[in-house]
Amino acid sequence: MQRPPLFEANGFIYWKNRFETYVKSKDIDLWYIIVDGDNVVTNIKDDDQKKLIGKNNEAKMMLYNALPKKEYERVFLCKTAKDIWQSLIVTHQGNSQVKDNKIDLLVQQYEQFVISEDEIIDNAFARFNTIITSLKALDESFCSKNFVRKFLRALHPKWRAKVTAIEESKDLSSMSLDELIGNLKVHEMVMEKDSELVRGKKEKVKSIALKARVQSSDDEESTSDSDDEEYAMAVRDFKKFFRRRGKFVRQPKDDKKNFRKDRDDRKGKVERNCYRCGDTSHLIGECPKPPKSKPQQAFVGGAWSDYEGDDDEPKNDDIALMAHNSNEVLSDSSYSSIDDDTLQNEYNKLCELSLKIINKNKFLKTKKEFLENEVYELKEKAKRLEKSKGIETTCKSCEELKLEVEKLKITQNDLIKQTTKFKKFDKSIS
Repeated sequence: MQRPPLFEANGFIYWKNRFETYVKSKDIDLWYIIVDGDNVVTNIKDDDQKKLIGKNNEAKMMLYNALPKKEYERVFLCKTAKDIWQSLIVTHQGNSQVKDNKIDLLVQQYEQFVISEDEIIDNAFARFNTIITSLKALDESFCSKNFVRKFLRALHPKWRAKVTAIEESKDLSSMSLDELIGNLKVHEMVMEKDSELVRGKKEKVKSIALKARVQSSDDEESTSDSDDEEYAMAVRDFKKFFRRRGKFVRQPKDDKKNFRKDRDDRKGKVERNCYRCGDTSHLIGECPKPPKSKPQQAFVGGAWSDYEGDDDEPKNDDIALMAHNSNEVLSDSSYSSIDDDTLQNEYNKLCELSLKIINKNKFLKTKKEFLENEVYELKEKAKRLEKSKGIETTCKSCEELKLEVEKLKITQNDLIKQTTKFKKFDKSIS
């Protein structure tokens, strides 16, 4: 240092110590002149002793110039350069026990070193180099000739072909780690280019598959829409069919009776029978018996009036009865005039549509269950990932806290030593 440290009013104590050290490193007599005056005779008469004091202060000044203010405050009470150096080593590197623990952790990291599939060679080498340099710094005797073999073993299985080629073509005992890294980086560039080509082909295939999937989904939607339209049309046709025949009558909301019961209620619960023979198994249109022959009445003079003579009233009653019964037969025939074949066809259509709806409902239920299971599995996976993330964070924080505790213990021991020295110094002065 060519010039003395600049004066600091706020940190005068520290500036004073630095200035004293600087002056003593140049010439010990200068310091005594500054403190005691020009004509004061010093107690140190040996030139060799003066040189040692000057060298010690010069070494201290070099250390002071290399330290920030916070670290300078830590070593302020140290009298020699050796004390300063030992204090720095114990504080930041630790004692032998802490040092051994750090070495054990680094050796464990070295043995468990693994390169992931997506990690590039530069990042992997940076991690590996940090481990081995830290080991060498803590343990100068640490030396391993298997750095190249260890790095090759740590590579992902996708590098297996390249590792085999290197082992067969190179002498690993004489191969340097830098040479290996350069060789792997070249191969990494080739692999990256090949993967880009494969990725481009996959994207093309995915785009084609996506188009096909979109088209198929559109087709499914269109088919489902067409099925729904088909169901609606079939129901409308069925309703129209019964409306044409006068059989599909809209009932009030509070009426829960079926079609046949409602019809019987309107008829007064009278069974239908053949008007000709009285059989209930068929109607008059299907009766096998021939119709009865009616008496022929010719219009000759007043024959009709003579024929009707005394029996006018009964005949009128019979005629009225016939008219009434014929009206009943007509009304019954209007209800029974539905074509059975057409009704059966419409019924078959509804059965087919109901089967389609049932099958579609089963398919949708299965798909729903599959999607629900998939959602449940994804949620469980997310929970497991959150738990593992919390465990990793806890482990890291525990290691950091352990290191901090060790540092605090070292600092405590250092302060105890310094306090002891300071007490001894006070006793010697007093």
